[in-house]
Amino acid sequence: MKALVLAALSLACGAAVAERIGEVDYVFKWIGPDDKIVVEAFDDPRVAGVTCHLSRAKTGGLSGALGMAEDKAEASISCRQVGPISFDKPLPQQEEVFNERLSIMFKKLRIVRIVDRKRNTLVYLTYSDELIQGSPRNSVTAVPVDRATPIPVK
Repeated sequence: MKALVLAALSLACGAAVAERIGEVDYVFKWIGPDDKIVVEAFDDPRVAGVTCHLSRAKTGGLSGALGMAEDKAEASISCRQVGPISFDKPLPQQEEVFNERLSIMFKKLRIVRIVDRKRNTLVYLTYSDELIQGSPRNSVTAVPVDRATPIPVK
């Protein structure tokens, strides 16, 4: 039920909802869940036919089990065409398509879509930010769109 509510809220806000598709442990914890690398998939909410896969660290232990842990600001992204690409309406030149809290207060993982008009390509950038200081660690991927389907930009 909680997942359905989150999905409905995200769709209403235009943000993507991640689906966990796998995980591996990388640090054993005596108490609480192990530290993990999580792989999630999400479909771009405004571009039919594009799915992104994101891998990121998830802190375990007692603080992780209670939702109090701060996850590392490290992630990798890969977006691909998984079906015919289409657009319901013009896209902004740059738009946040996904974000997730990495700490209880001020740290977020963000994914931004940037339109490269000259190359008719969708570029996806992942990074994290904090209230005071973010991290320059980032990952980028690009999805070229067939020239027969120009990307509509606002």
